[in-house]
Amino acid sequence: MTAGSNVAAHIAYDDLREWLSAAERLGEVKHLKGATWQEDIGLVAEAILRAENGPCVVFDEVPGSPKGFRLLLNMFAGVRRNMTLGFPDHLTKWELSDAYRQAYLADPKIIKHEIVEDGPVFENIITGDDIDITKFPSPIWHELDGGRYIGTGTYSVTRDPEEDWLNAGAYRAQVHDKKTVGLVTAKGHHGWIHREKYFARGEKMPIAMVLGGDPLAFFYGGVEAPYGTFELDIVGGMRGRAVKMVKGKVTGLPFPANAEVVLEGWVDPKVRHPEGPFGEWTGHYAGGVRDLPVIDIQAVYHRNDPILLGVPPMGGGPDEMARYRAVMRSAIIKQNMVNAGVPGVNQVWCHEVGGARMLHAVSITQKYPGHAVQAAHVAAQCGASAYASKYIVVCDDDVDVTNLDHMLWAMITRTDPVESIQFIKGSWDSNADPAIPPERRKAGNITHSVALINACKPFHWKDEFPPSNTPSPEIARKAREKFGWLLNGKEPG
Repeated sequence: MTAGSNVAAHIAYDDLREWLSAAERLGEVKHLKGATWQEDIGLVAEAILRAENGPCVVFDEVPGSPKGFRLLLNMFAGVRRNMTLGFPDHLTKWELSDAYRQAYLADPKIIKHEIVEDGPVFENIITGDDIDITKFPSPIWHELDGGRYIGTGTYSVTRDPEEDWLNAGAYRAQVHDKKTVGLVTAKGHHGWIHREKYFARGEKMPIAMVLGGDPLAFFYGGVEAPYGTFELDIVGGMRGRAVKMVKGKVTGLPFPANAEVVLEGWVDPKVRHPEGPFGEWTGHYAGGVRDLPVIDIQAVYHRNDPILLGVPPMGGGPDEMARYRAVMRSAIIKQNMVNAGVPGVNQVWCHEVGGARMLHAVSITQKYPGHAVQAAHVAAQCGASAYASKYIVVCDDDVDVTNLDHMLWAMITRTDPVESIQFIKGSWDSNADPAIPPERRKAGNITHSVALINACKPFHWKDEFPPSNTPSPEIARKAREKFGWLLNGKEPG
């Protein structure tokens, strides 16, 4: 099964406002006035974020925030998800993922960002005692959260102090006071590597946190980019034009000239503050409360009538964060596997129910003994999948692995558990994993095992394996097109 689309990509927006106008034209945006940051916004998130076709919501006139300060929720749903990645709205989620891979990953292009002198982000420059980030409409997202989180749809720009390369990583930020937010960087991620280099030198790390900006830049902050590659230069390559950036007036770090809100400052190795708890993408408060570094904000830049971007993890099932990561990470893993020389890779899907991290399914056309095991190992440990993956399921090419039921059916009926499951021990995990035992967590041993499940028909007797009575993709499509009306009650004609 391949998407077979080869659809030309065209990203028609350059910032969050242009994206919002495009979403408005699709009729998928609702405006809500007067919702409170204390509870209402979190309730709206709970109501809509798990729905594949839920609306985008723009919150305005949030009590306690200046007039015109807004918050945008739920970008990646409905047909606007296709528009966001530059594709027409008729593509299924799998076709969208593989079209994304073909357009942007198979022959990747990098266009270096361009530094300009001025931009809309400098319409308002706030420094010193005038800084007060509590005026932005940052909500309490989940009922047990330890505070307001201004940074969920955010990414932070940092620079390697030794190798001089830039990184843009999506790291959440809790509001601590008017001039301080938390900074959560997972071990091994590029922002954490930069931080540790500064701290080892006894130096403060300069940082620019973007709160509301180009959706593509945020998305790339949350998926895996090659070491030493600046995510916004990847975004420039996707668009075919350089991202225009200005330099911060405190640190000199670059950030997009058309960003909505930017916090600029320093991360001091000597300063920490309790962070959390926060409702994680795994559906648990696994990280608890920890003393973590903070950003001492020296300058706030924002456009007139700024828009914060909210992308809170809801957990317990598919949500917006899982949807965009499923489309993008599935494509990146497939390309990683192709680049590693694994032949016959058809579909790869990072299932939303696992936050698009914990359960990956692959379908292959078996070509030799051991092919399925090879595919499983590469799918488990390649650059895009190594962090927090727990289960890798490899199926034959007659299985639609994007369909959780179909994938589980193949896994259940085509495996002998003792023969079909292998394990990798000591694999890279996330602090958000609730299954890490307390003693390992305390010792800093954030690792786990990974199950590799070979759900393919045994290669040496696959031709004798009993045939399936599930329909081929062609028959399934024909059934939907010809008699799908029986389910919705609308007879054709």
